[in-house]
Amino acid sequence: MEVRFTAKGVPLAVRHDGRIWAVAAEPVHWFTRADWWNTIKRAPVGCGDPISVEHWQVQVRLTSTSALRTFELRRDPLSEQWLLAGISDTGTAAA
Repeated sequence: MEVRFTAKGVPLAVRHDGRIWAVAAEPVHWFTRADWWNTIKRAPVGCGDPISVEHWQVQVRLTSTSALRTFELRRDPLSEQWLLAGISDTGTAAA
């Protein structure tokens, strides 16, 4: 899973399953808190914020005529890797 961003940090496209999905609607961005007491034993010095989990909900499509799918993307605070938290084929998903 790879996410390409605009210069302002907004998702532009998602590479998933060997295909590139273009973001086709305004993405929704939010943060949650990690259950650090269960997962983080020791945060590296200078790691920044080890608690905030970043999320994006993006509506994507493969071509200009294909149906919208909603991807929920998640990035754990101690990683640069984006994870696919969920997919919805309805074009909408609860945030």
